[in-house]
Amino acid sequence: MEGITPASSRTSFNSLAVTLRFNCRDPDCPLKRNSSVTLATIITLIRLALIPIFAWIAVKYGQSVDAGSAEEPLRWLAVAVYTLASALDGLDGWIARHFNQKSVTGAILDPLTDKALLMTGLITATFVNWGTDWHLPVWFIVLVIARDLEIIGGILILYRINKKVPIEPHWTGKVCTVTQMIATGWIMLKFDHVDLIFPTILATFFNIWSGYEYFMMGYRQLPQKSCS
Repeated sequence: MEGITPASSRTSFNSLAVTLRFNCRDPDCPLKRNSSVTLATIITLIRLALIPIFAWIAVKYGQSVDAGSAEEPLRWLAVAVYTLASALDGLDGWIARHFNQKSVTGAILDPLTDKALLMTGLITATFVNWGTDWHLPVWFIVLVIARDLEIIGGILILYRINKKVPIEPHWTGKVCTVTQMIATGWIMLKFDHVDLIFPTILATFFNIWSGYEYFMMGYRQLPQKSCS
């Protein structure tokens, strides 16, 4: 994943992109030393291009299920494309760090691509017909979107008030992302050894917990009124 540091690049929402957009107006921003299109950025663009391909394959598979003749090769192809897009996430970050290819473009584009891939997976897992009872409940995707809107809205409010957004990713946000990916993969792989409700509940728990942690993180940065 391409970003400033391994920790900051794995934030589960787009605060990194927003923060960089604001803070890199500073002429001393270290990313300005390398703002050209790099190999790491090209890999990120490839990941971005794989997202609609995955979505199209997933929809075609769902249509075959609706027609009563599920084309399983399409399902496995969707799994392969989604896995490839996820795996390239680590490659572009490794190249960026080890070959000094960090850039403003990559630092903004990479977390946006991460979020787009994750949300596309969740949306297809919710609305595409992967088979009988193989889908996420609609309320789950509503909670995920509500959490992201809460975080993005908080970032904009903090920037308007403080003119800076010093937010660091919290470990619950990272676990939230992982559990959401597990729930998505559970459906695509049709892992029927354990009921789907368990990964869904786990992802819901960390979605709410991480949303609370980021809310409190932002609240503590608001100016405190004096009681005197």
